[in-house]
Amino acid sequence: MNGAGYRGRFAPSPTGPLHAGSLLAALGSWLRARRAGGQWRVRIEDLDPPREVPGAAQVQLATLAAFGLHPDGAVIRQSRRSARYQAALERLLDAGLAFECHCSRADLAATGGIHRACVARARRPDPAIRLRVADGCTVAFEDAVHGRIEQRVDLAVGDFVLRRADGLWAYQLAVVVDDAAQGITEVVRGADLLDSTPRQILLQRALGLPTPRYLHLPLLVGADGRKLSKSEGALAVDPARPLPLLRALWAALGQAPLPAVRLEAWLAAAPAAFRAEAIPRGPVPASAALHNTDATGAP
Repeated sequence: MNGAGYRGRFAPSPTGPLHAGSLLAALGSWLRARRAGGQWRVRIEDLDPPREVPGAAQVQLATLAAFGLHPDGAVIRQSRRSARYQAALERLLDAGLAFECHCSRADLAATGGIHRACVARARRPDPAIRLRVADGCTVAFEDAVHGRIEQRVDLAVGDFVLRRADGLWAYQLAVVVDDAAQGITEVVRGADLLDSTPRQILLQRALGLPTPRYLHLPLLVGADGRKLSKSEGALAVDPARPLPLLRALWAALGQAPLPAVRLEAWLAAAPAAFRAEAIPRGPVPASAALHNTDATGAP
């Protein structure tokens, strides 16, 4: 994994400011890249305009900078890369690996939304495009934290969407095209995306693209056991005091405390001290004061 050939990335959606959970993913991916002596890229996944908050991307980038997490190279935005996604989609259509689907959610209700055959009651003027998943399709991969993961893609998700009926690009296609275009060698992200990985590997194979390594980080969860969302105001990130939160997130990643008392010194020491084998597999409870308390509980 070591060397300048390593490339990792952090890819937030601009649906609001970064919260502690999203910053955990940013820190984990940054640490992995810096420990490897490689590059860390940032990509804005702005593919869903109805959900995007104006100015959120700029706020997110400013927050990363305040925490000392600076990307290598230019930040790219998926909203400007439609031609690349269209080219990939046409390759799949031409090869018979993708198809137009006129099914609505109501049409697929009887199968829990899993598409195995078109059952549309009427043709739509704006059909979705799906990847054709073969019967018995099993995809397995080794995750650096969770070990072997295996999924029967045909039973778990079925033929999945590449371009939505509203014309917007689906996450699965865009992330595969962009990870390959950026030369990403390892994807480090939250464990909520573990079940998306087999679909992405299937797409990589269909498009003849390399498959990166994967490392899925634990999720920060609230008192109800649910993943933190951007609406969790109590866990908003405070860019004015980055070190306490970095220490708390470092502890959430299972790492031994670092003695550094200044941000620059902490960031310099953390990559060499980072141990992926110490990362917990399960979710990590988040304190309501996580953003203003350090790892020892001092304000």
